[in-house]
Amino acid sequence: MKKLTLILMLLSSTAFSQTPPKAAIASSHYLATEAGHKILAEGGNAFDAAIAVSSTLAVVEQQSSGIGGGAFWLLHRAKDGKNVMIDGRETAPGAAHRDMYLDENGEVDRDKALFGPTAAAIPGEIAGLEHLAKHYGRLPLSQSLQPAINAAENGFKAYPRLIRHIKNKKKIIDRYPASQAIYLPNGKLPELDQLIIQKDLAKTLKAVAKHGKAGFYEGKVAKKLVKASKKYGGIWTLDDLKNYQVKEREPITTTYLGHTLVTASPPSSGGIAIATILNILSAWDLKEVDAAERVHLVTEAMRRAYRDRSIYLGDPDFVEIPTQMLTHPYYADGLRAAINPKKAMPSDLLPGIGESPKGEDTTHFSIIDTEGNMVSATLTVNTGLASAFIADGTGVLFNNEMDDFSAKPGEPNAFGLIGDTANEIAPFKRPLSSMSPTIVMGDDKVAVLGTPGGSRIITMVLLAILDYFDGNLPESWVSLPRYHHQYLPDKLYAESAAFTPEMVKSLKAKGHEVKVYDRTWGNMHGVYWNKKSGEVLAASDPRGTTGKAEVK
Repeated sequence: MKKLTLILMLLSSTAFSQTPPKAAIASSHYLATEAGHKILAEGGNAFDAAIAVSSTLAVVEQQSSGIGGGAFWLLHRAKDGKNVMIDGRETAPGAAHRDMYLDENGEVDRDKALFGPTAAAIPGEIAGLEHLAKHYGRLPLSQSLQPAINAAENGFKAYPRLIRHIKNKKKIIDRYPASQAIYLPNGKLPELDQLIIQKDLAKTLKAVAKHGKAGFYEGKVAKKLVKASKKYGGIWTLDDLKNYQVKEREPITTTYLGHTLVTASPPSSGGIAIATILNILSAWDLKEVDAAERVHLVTEAMRRAYRDRSIYLGDPDFVEIPTQMLTHPYYADGLRAAINPKKAMPSDLLPGIGESPKGEDTTHFSIIDTEGNMVSATLTVNTGLASAFIADGTGVLFNNEMDDFSAKPGEPNAFGLIGDTANEIAPFKRPLSSMSPTIVMGDDKVAVLGTPGGSRIITMVLLAILDYFDGNLPESWVSLPRYHHQYLPDKLYAESAAFTPEMVKSLKAKGHEVKVYDRTWGNMHGVYWNKKSGEVLAASDPRGTTGKAEVK
């Protein structure tokens, strides 16, 4: 009997690859992907590589992320199977208050909420990078930051998406000399492939490399950040910076079709929403229904999850979130019972609170190393080029994450998302996010994925997960035409390639208001490991122009 058991164990060990034979990184910029692989080659693990990728993106893709912003890093540690989310989300300054963006008429002042230092929460990315290095990496933080320092000192080539964002925010950039110096050299838009050099940012990164997070949150850099903020009407203080704390969160874990999904927990709304949607959909075999009916069922599940997002979700350190209820299959049973397979339910018939969502901003990368460690990370400064405010002498672009709070119940933010009191502004509170870094683990295969995209992040990740369960590989997940519903406004948005004319006609007949866009959205990056075959794959979204997915 012991001999038979030994034979079975040997057969099992040869049938599945115990560790990936190669490492895979997919990110939105080739310099960041190369930085990650460089750190792996120098003896680092996936967590060290995540520091290199994050910090390099902070230099070369500032329309999407930066050290003046925040991030969620979802980690899987192979040696003990630990799953954890590192919460480097920004926090409201100590002087923030519920009505800080309301004018004398009680209306939201969008300029104040979106532009300049008044829009900025206290950044969390640097604290998160130090936490990764201290608790999960094996290399010094200074070594993992070196590729980013090099990119800032030596420059990188301007590319179409960055130039477009600079053009879109030129009037705001013109308000701030330090922003003009970087984004509008000689008062003009940078030309394609023109080098963008950031000496001040390199100095700030060197201070972090030397002193850790204290090089950013204390000392000379902190003083410059606060001085610049106050000069232009901001409310940051030295104590706000010094007291910022990164958090470790237990991820949302759910199951679908025999796989375990590990995804973002609050203050992200993504994991709970994805769990809710998949629980609703678990009663149907989506492969067996026709294309229009499948879209209808998925849309109705999206509608209900986003409705719950608007009511229940916020910073878990400030509000009690009914996570167990929202992610329980029985709760999904109740939501599903109200879905008519033939007819859309108008959002205003769902009990809830009182135009178009945007977003190719924020950024994402996915990593798996040869030990089986995994990182799914989504980083952000909020909208494209964020507040457009760079603090003098630091190179740090301030985020505009305060707009992710609910400035007024029922008032949509820049992404059209509705919020209630659970996400109202309060000192030191983290704003609700849609970022949804996700890891899908089956007995024989693993997927690591995520995307930027504002309010659409959750639905893009969802569609990629469903594509994975359809048996497709990373190239398909990241290329898949996308559609989206977020409860309010009550519209079904779609990329032009998502629906045929016949499907649009069928969906309208079911009661959906369908709005098809000529442009695309998102910039997804995913990696994949097939334990049985040993195959490792990586893919970057073809919608991006600078992304790179590499296995080596």
